[in-house]
Amino acid sequence: MYDLELREKEIFETIKKIKNIDFVIIGGYAVNVYTPPRFSVDADIVVLDSAAAKKAAMILEMAQYTKAAESNAQTPYHGEFVRYEKKIEKGFTVSVDILIGKVLDRQTGAFVSAEWVFKNSSVKTLQGKTMTEHIKVRVPSPEALIVMKLLSCRTTDMRDIFMMIVHVGDFSFIKKEVSERADFKQHYTKLKEKIISKDFKNNLQGVFGFVLEQTFNKHKELIIKLGE
Repeated sequence: MYDLELREKEIFETIKKIKNIDFVIIGGYAVNVYTPPRFSVDADIVVLDSAAAKKAAMILEMAQYTKAAESNAQTPYHGEFVRYEKKIEKGFTVSVDILIGKVLDRQTGAFVSAEWVFKNSSVKTLQGKTMTEHIKVRVPSPEALIVMKLLSCRTTDMRDIFMMIVHVGDFSFIKKEVSERADFKQHYTKLKEKIISKDFKNNLQGVFGFVLEQTFNKHKELIIKLGE
C-alpha cells in the first residue's frame, strides 16, 4: 500500500506541474473521476501535436523524469507516443505516457484522434485512491472513455466500462463511434460474456471494493441495454 501512496502522490504533483499544457488525461485516472477510485501508478495524457508534447517533456525533465527507451515503453498504445519515468522513494517508479495526435490501440489497431478526445472532454475534479486532495483535470466524457475502452476490450477496460456505465447519457453515441472504427457487435459480445462470467464480480470487487448486489445488477442491466 505504501508504494502506491507514494506513486499516486507523485502523479498528482506531476499533473499539477503540467497543468498549463493543453492535454486530456485518459486511462485509470480519468476513470477515477467517474468511479470509486482505483489504483493507477501511471498517467496517460493526450496532446494535439508534437509542440505540446515537447512542452510537457521539458516540464517532466525539470521534475527529474527521464525518457524511457523505446524497448521499455510497453503500453497498451501504439503510434506516436513517448514515456517518461521517474524513480521515487525506495526505488519505486512512476511513468507518464504522452500520446501525440491520436490514441491508437496496440492490439486492435483502432484509434481515435486527439481532436476527437479534446472535443469529447471537459474539466472535472479528480480525487486519488489514497489522497484527500482534489485537482481539476480535463478528462473525456464517460461515453468517450467507454468508446476507447470498448475498442481495446481488455479485462481492465471491461471492468472500467462496467463501473462507468451508470454515467452514460447517450448509448447511441457509443455504438456509433465504435462502429465507425471496429465491429461493435464483436466487441460488445466480448464485454457481455465477461460481465456474466462467474468470476467477474469477485474480480471487480478486488479492484473497486465491495459492490452491493443491487448496484451490480443495475450496472449489468445497463450493459445489456448498450447492446440493444
